[in-house]
Amino acid sequence: MTNYCNPFAGELSLRGRYDRSNLARFIALCNMAVRARLPRTLRVLAMTATLVLSSLSAVVTFADDTIKVLMLESPGQPLPSADAEKVEGLTGKIFFSGQSYSGSFEILRDKNGLHVINNLPFEKYIEGVVASELGKDWEIEAMKAQAVISRTYALLYKNINSGDRFHLTSSVLHQLYKEGEDVEPAVKRAVNATKGEILMYGRDPVKAFYHATCEGRTELPEEVWKESFPYLKSVECNCKNAPYESWQRRFSPEEISRALGITGLKDIYIASYTATGRARTLKLLTETNEVKEVIATELRRALGYKELPSTDFSIKKTDTEIIFDGKGYGHGVGLSQWGALEMAKEGRNYREILEHFYPGTTIKNTEELSSRNIP
Repeated sequence: MTNYCNPFAGELSLRGRYDRSNLARFIALCNMAVRARLPRTLRVLAMTATLVLSSLSAVVTFADDTIKVLMLESPGQPLPSADAEKVEGLTGKIFFSGQSYSGSFEILRDKNGLHVINNLPFEKYIEGVVASELGKDWEIEAMKAQAVISRTYALLYKNINSGDRFHLTSSVLHQLYKEGEDVEPAVKRAVNATKGEILMYGRDPVKAFYHATCEGRTELPEEVWKESFPYLKSVECNCKNAPYESWQRRFSPEEISRALGITGLKDIYIASYTATGRARTLKLLTETNEVKEVIATELRRALGYKELPSTDFSIKKTDTEIIFDGKGYGHGVGLSQWGALEMAKEGRNYREILEHFYPGTTIKNTEELSSRNIP
């Protein structure tokens, strides 16, 4: 399930003319700045520039029907460096982490080792994402909803990284792509039934954030990334019998101290809550009586997204442990996959599911959009 999303707010429409090749090169430079070890302020500015420019290119870049995916075994695996050299190009079928994948492949080498980039048909990639993100026995309408938002998400990153050697990764850094060749027939039917469909707000593709499950209501994006979107509101989310419906995690004070880079944690408590009741900030008291404030999403990142499944938690303490009792999995913004499944079981179709989680949006087909006349 996807945990990482980009903090971009703003709905820009294309005005005037521009040189797409120059735009692609400039986006590539912005991406290099984002990945470089620059001060945080400069990296945020570079990321914002990348996303703003990509919103311009996304208006017209629909026609190309392939996508380049960097194959990662884990999100912590190093990405190719800027000076990575191509050592091999292959076409056909390969096995990677126990799965079979087809298409063409570029093998890069740098000081960290070899990197595999899979160039494959766009819709084939969407099949793999839906199969990886959802259970094989899920309701077809929930699969269709996932196909539309995964296609929208992939299109965004294809435009953001149009000048790079790959568009996105196969891990939760973007969205899971672990099912290559042999996906379930139901997945293929869902993807084919929505072929080319993406989610739009006005003239622009949406930022199709989604997560595994939440309990009660979805989260507001401004509580996670400090940016708001007109189509991402807090809406009711009913996730019956979902994994992570409730959970408990236990950490020693030393584990939390180590994760946050502090010394001698003596106490921790929730200092403020979001509008949906999730932890927003926490106060930490050290053994030297120094008080530190930590954003809950940063604590989750530091401890690990699986280790602390969401920020919808309470805290209690013993003499030796700090105990988090929580519910849900993921950042809580946008579509809840288990919530979509429950809606499908209730007889709602994928259009109704998407309208619920992204109010005010419309579904458009990329074939229609690629042929429209941009001034």
